[in-house]
Amino acid sequence: MPSHPRSPQARHRERHRTDRVGWLRASVLGINDGIVSVAGLVVGVAASGAAPSTILLTGVAGTVAGAMSMAAGEYVSVQSQADTEAADLATETRELRDTPESELLELTQIYVQRGLSPALARQVAEQLTAHDALEAHARDELGITEALRARPVQAALASAGAFTVGALLPIAATLLAPAGQVGMVTTGATLVGLVLSGALAARVGGAPILRGALRVGFWGAMAMAAAALVGRLFHVAV
Repeated sequence: MPSHPRSPQARHRERHRTDRVGWLRASVLGINDGIVSVAGLVVGVAASGAAPSTILLTGVAGTVAGAMSMAAGEYVSVQSQADTEAADLATETRELRDTPESELLELTQIYVQRGLSPALARQVAEQLTAHDALEAHARDELGITEALRARPVQAALASAGAFTVGALLPIAATLLAPAGQVGMVTTGATLVGLVLSGALAARVGGAPILRGALRVGFWGAMAMAAAALVGRLFHVAV
């Protein structure tokens, strides 16, 4: 029997990554910050000649403080964006109620500027207004879409969780490293972890993997070098 041709919709499935922007940004930032910040603390304190128990305690304290700081900072930042979006939507709702014809004309002009003829732009504006006027203005006038909406709690949890996950690497290196080699082992493990996290973030985000890995690894190496230098300047071993 002849096979039935598949519909164009069944054959063509697009995969976009814009819906990942919010949690991906927070997660990548959190993981990298967790690795670099805690590893920097561990390497710096180790370079100062501190005891292994002090180095470990510093890493654990840095993990807790860093995770809380990341969560608070991310929540405040994204909540500010959410507040701005809410204020803009409230203004748009009021204008749609009070001056609907002006808002329709404004939407029409937006579509004309995007390449539609005036008649078609007017028709599109009328149909979208009839369907959901606020959604049309939010998307096409304000640039607010559901995929890119600010989500403060999600961003805060993603940042704190990712920071903790990243910090586990230098903490584990501190626990497993031979005595007297904490700084060296932690630095090596940190650079490997940063390269892998940079490659993973680039892969998920659709960016070149090698570029993402090298970029994150380079700045991680700079952070480790700076932390070690500070530790040696304030050597405390007796």
